[in-house]
Amino acid sequence: MRFPRSLQSRISFVYMLISLVTIGIIGTALYVGISRVVMNDSIQSSQIAISKSGAFVGAYIDRLLVLSNVLANNPQTIKTLASPTKEGEKDEMQLIRTVLMSDSYIKSVVVIGKDGYMLSNETKLNMQRSSDMMTEPWYVEAIKGKTPALSSARMQEFAMDKDKWVISMSQEVKDENNQNLGVILLDIEYNGIDDYLKDLDLGSKGFAFIINSHSGIVYHKDPTFFVDPAKKEQLRNISMLANGYDRSQNVLIHKTQIANSDWTLVGVSSLDGLLQIRSQMLRSFAIVGIGLFILIITVSLIIARSITRPVHRLEQAMQKVRAGTLEVSVPESGVTEVQGLAQHFNLMVSEVRRLLEEIETKEKALHTYELKVLHSQINPHFLYNTLDTIVWMAEFNESERVISTTKALAKFFQLSLSGGSEMATIENEMNHVAQYLFIQKERYGDKLHYQLDFDPALAVKVIPKIILQPIVENAIYHGIREKEGSGFVEITCDYTDDGHVQFIVRDDGVGFDPLAHRLNKDVEPSTAQPKLGGVGINNVDERLKLYYGKEYGVHIQSRLGEGTTVTIIIP
Repeated sequence: MRFPRSLQSRISFVYMLISLVTIGIIGTALYVGISRVVMNDSIQSSQIAISKSGAFVGAYIDRLLVLSNVLANNPQTIKTLASPTKEGEKDEMQLIRTVLMSDSYIKSVVVIGKDGYMLSNETKLNMQRSSDMMTEPWYVEAIKGKTPALSSARMQEFAMDKDKWVISMSQEVKDENNQNLGVILLDIEYNGIDDYLKDLDLGSKGFAFIINSHSGIVYHKDPTFFVDPAKKEQLRNISMLANGYDRSQNVLIHKTQIANSDWTLVGVSSLDGLLQIRSQMLRSFAIVGIGLFILIITVSLIIARSITRPVHRLEQAMQKVRAGTLEVSVPESGVTEVQGLAQHFNLMVSEVRRLLEEIETKEKALHTYELKVLHSQINPHFLYNTLDTIVWMAEFNESERVISTTKALAKFFQLSLSGGSEMATIENEMNHVAQYLFIQKERYGDKLHYQLDFDPALAVKVIPKIILQPIVENAIYHGIREKEGSGFVEITCDYTDDGHVQFIVRDDGVGFDPLAHRLNKDVEPSTAQPKLGGVGINNVDERLKLYYGKEYGVHIQSRLGEGTTVTIIIP
C-alpha cells in the first residue's frame, strides 16, 4: 500500500485510521461488556428458575416421603403384614384409600409381605413375586436403602394401564424387632413431576431434565428421551458438563440437587435474550459507525486543509516507517500545528512498536502453550491395565514379577516426568520405551517379543520426550494384539545418510491398507500419505512439527497382513 503523495491526503488518512481503530476498540469493549452483563444476568435468572423448580420438586418428594413413612410405620400396616386377617385387610385398604385421596397423582399403592402376601388398590396386578420375596431383585433393592428409594421414570410395571409413565417410591416395613415384614410401593404419575417443570422458561430451544445418581432419566418433557438410547446418552453427557456457559453448544447449564432424593435437576437455557440483544447491538453499532465514519472524513479534511506548508522532516520519517523502520522520531519543533502533528506521529510510532512487541510476546507464549497442551494430551491409559496385571500377579503369589513390574512402572513414570522438562536424551527416551515394553511383556507374555537398538553416539542428544511410547503403544494395540500368534516389535535409532536422526518402529502385526487411510482422497494412491492413527501418534507428529518445522515428523508405511513401519525424522 502506497501513502498518498499530498500532505493533506496523508494527514487525512492517518487521522481516519487512528479514529477508526479507536472506535473499533471502544465498540468492541462495549459489545463485550454488555454481552457479559447480559450473560451474567441470564446465568443468574437461569439459576434462580432451576433452583426454585428444584425446591418445588423437593418439597413434593418430601410430602410423598411423609405419606410413605406414615403408611410404612402405621401399626395397622405392621399388623396386617405380620398376621393378615379379613378385618385387618379391610382396615389397611381404608388406609390405602386415605393415602390415595391425599394426593391425586398417586396412581397405586402396593403393600407386599416378604412371603409374597400382597394388598393393593389395583385389582389386577402383574407383579413378579414368590413365597420368599428375598429372592426377587426388585424387592431386595427396595429394602436395601435406609431411606425411601425413588426410581427413574418408567412404564408402569405393575398396573394394567401400560401407557402411563410412573415414578415409584419404595419403603421397607419393619416390626418392633426391626425385622423386615414387607415393602410399601407407591406409583406416582409422571405428571406429578411434570406439572412443576413444564412451564419452566429456558428459551425457545431450552429444556430441563432430571437424572438420578445411576444415570437413569427421571424426567424430560419429551417422552422419547426415555426409550431412545442415543437421546438418553445425550442427556447423560449434558449432565456431566460444568455449571455455566458452554461455548461449544452455546447454552447455559445449571444443575441443582433435589432434596430428599438422589435426583439432579439440569436446566439447559438457549440464550435467546442474549442473541437478540447482540443482534440489536450490532445493528446499532453499524448505524453509529457509519455516522462516525462520515464525521471522521469531514473533520479530517478540515484539519488537513488547515495545514498549508509541507513538513519535510515528517514526510522523511513516514518514508522510514513505510520502509519498516520503527526506530524513528520527529523533533517536536516549529509552529504549533507542526509540533502537535510531530507529537502525535511520535506517539503513533511508539504505540505501533509497543503493539508489535506485545504481539511477538504473545506469539511466543502461544507457541509455548501449544507445546504444553499437545504434551498434556499424552495419556498413559495403560496404567489401569498394568495395576490390574500387578494385582493378578499378587493373587498368584508371583512376588518377584510384582516387584519387577512395579519397579518398571515407577521408572516409566520417573522418565515420563523427567523433572518437569519438555526434553529428554535419546538414551532416556529409549529407556522409557524399554520400561513400557517390559510392562506390556509381563501383561501379554509370549504374545509379545521386542528388541531395542540405538547408536551410542546419540545417547546424549536432547529431543522432545515421549515420542516413541505412543508409537509402540499403537503397534501393540492395533497390530500385535489383533494378530493370531506372537508378534515382534523392533525399535532402532541411528543417523540417516544426510545427517538427520531417525527412529524406526517396526511390527509384524496385522497392518492396514494405506489406500483406505490416506489423508487426501484426491491424491494419487501412489503418493498418498497414510492418515496417522490415534491421538498419541497425531500428538507426536504435531509436537515434532512445532519443534523442528513441517518437514519433520512421523511417516507411516503399512501392508495389510504384513505389519507396519513408523519412521520419525528429526534434524
